[in-house]
Amino acid sequence: FQQFSDAGNRKEHVKITGEPKPGFLERLSETSGGMLIGLVTFLLAFYLLFTNEGRALRTAKSLEEGLSLVVPLDSIHSISQQNEGRLVHLAGALSTSKPLFDPSYGLSIQAVKLKRNVEMYQWVEYEDSKEYEENGEMKKETKYSYNTEWKSEVVNSRNFDREIGHKNPSAMAVESFTAVSPNVQVGSFVLSKGLVDKIDDFKQLSLSHLEDPHADVTQRGDYFYHSDNPRRPEVGDIRVSFFYAGLSGDDPHLGTADQVTVIARQRGDQLVPYHTKSGDVLEILYPGDLSVEEMFQKEHESNTMKTWTLRAAGWLSMFVGISLMTRICYTLVDWFPVVRDLVSVGLKAFALCVASSLSLLTISMGWLFYRPLWALLLALLSIVPIAVARSRVPPKKQQ
Repeated sequence: FQQFSDAGNRKEHVKITGEPKPGFLERLSETSGGMLIGLVTFLLAFYLLFTNEGRALRTAKSLEEGLSLVVPLDSIHSISQQNEGRLVHLAGALSTSKPLFDPSYGLSIQAVKLKRNVEMYQWVEYEDSKEYEENGEMKKETKYSYNTEWKSEVVNSRNFDREIGHKNPSAMAVESFTAVSPNVQVGSFVLSKGLVDKIDDFKQLSLSHLEDPHADVTQRGDYFYHSDNPRRPEVGDIRVSFFYAGLSGDDPHLGTADQVTVIARQRGDQLVPYHTKSGDVLEILYPGDLSVEEMFQKEHESNTMKTWTLRAAGWLSMFVGISLMTRICYTLVDWFPVVRDLVSVGLKAFALCVASSLSLLTISMGWLFYRPLWALLLALLSIVPIAVARSRVPPKKQQ
């Protein structure tokens, strides 16, 4: 059953489908498949948590080693042979040998990177579904809505529930690209590819001082439009914007060249990665003029944030994996509403406690070779969730 409505450029319709309620064996089969996925997710969580701790501690040791060895340079315009092969710290303005061009739009800029971002006006499908039971059938009501938007990727309208009236072009007439300067320097030192990759603070380039490059292109605001009427675009119209990162020369519209601070190994006139004894690589770049201590502090903060993010991801993977593996208990009693709800709550509490305990235990194993005392403390803490869960169970239940 379908219902259609049209509200301006936003169209929508509702589709209702129904199928017989799955039997016990069918639900059991689906649960078995979920258990296999849960097992894979559960094992993946162990690997993620264990390797993350080793990576975090190795990075922290490498940063401590780097801080003790780094040599601040007195001048960025002269190369001292005494610092050959050493870890050095320097700060200065970016410079490039040639400006970056986009001849199609008559645009050039003295910067490390220039990005052309192309968007096409397209139909976009949104889907909102809900399931319910009616007359012994499982029904699914899906509301499809369509809106026209600027998108930087081609939206395949063949995957729409209703393509008629919402058809998009299969490709863009203009392509996006990013140009990177082949030679980037700070003073007399040439930056490695890894350091150049870290210059990614893109800012939109103002096009207000530029003229229309072609007769079929119109400039409005900070965009070039391939459209008959940019104020009322049609599906298939194109708009182009530009972004730059690492301004490397004085510009009357954008200001002075960007300042960066670098910590890397000096090799002749090049700045390359420094390999620490801990097995990590130091190749650091931040915008602005920062001291050695500020640079390493930022790296420690970044390492801490990454460590906790991966810990949270590992715990969540373990929780989801346990929930999927124990789902069969819920399936066995889902004929009885009261029992089913109690079992659902119990399984979630079980997954929460076991995931927390096993996550702490895995993290402690990752610390065992680096900080044994902390590993022992975390191993003891891993018992707490299980102990708390058992303390809430009545004595008769425990027996």
